[in-house]
Amino acid sequence: MTRPEATTRPRAGIDPVTVLTRLLFVVAFTVLVVRGVWYLSSAGEPSHLISGLLAVGYLVWLSVEIPVTFRKPAQPAAEIRTLAVYACARLTLVVVAMVPAAPWSRFSWWMIPPIVLFVAGIALRLTAIRALGALYTHHVLRRDRHPIVTGGPYRLVRHPAYAGMLLANLGFVLYFLSPVSVLALLALLGGLIWRIRTEERVLWSAPGYPEFATGRARLVPGVW
Repeated sequence: MTRPEATTRPRAGIDPVTVLTRLLFVVAFTVLVVRGVWYLSSAGEPSHLISGLLAVGYLVWLSVEIPVTFRKPAQPAAEIRTLAVYACARLTLVVVAMVPAAPWSRFSWWMIPPIVLFVAGIALRLTAIRALGALYTHHVLRRDRHPIVTGGPYRLVRHPAYAGMLLANLGFVLYFLSPVSVLALLALLGGLIWRIRTEERVLWSAPGYPEFATGRARLVPGVW
């Protein structure tokens, strides 16, 4: 008697973008933890305490977004290249900003503006994510029915979550300023612009989106 051949299910393909972004997420998270602990353990100097608290603030921000970062999209993404560039630029920015020592040897009032930008950017981003609710995702999706959210910060700009992301990272880079972190910020800006243009090509066919976009800037009112 011959044994029936075992039926095997095809293995689901591993999305390289998902693997890469999660790996970079872990690296950035680890760097923030190590650097934050180092700053806080030498917090006799006020500037070290502030640097440590800023690292903790970025850690909390990443932690809040973990459910979205690791959530599998409900349907296949329309494209994944911009997500890879955007995620790599953001997480690389965190690493290159945190690895060198902060440029502050003592407290200065010039430390305050970058911190304000950082906090304001996170608040804007989280407010935009909350306004979108279940519609928010890190993937560019084509939905059969795509409701257009016009409330909250979406009354002012088309992409407030990206605007908040850029503002917060601008504050972070200005605080942990170095030539390499500035280059990483420019890479993040370029990745965001590419991603926004790609996302809008997908959204433009959604009923009501062209009307929503008309007269609204993408990131900064009166600029772009």
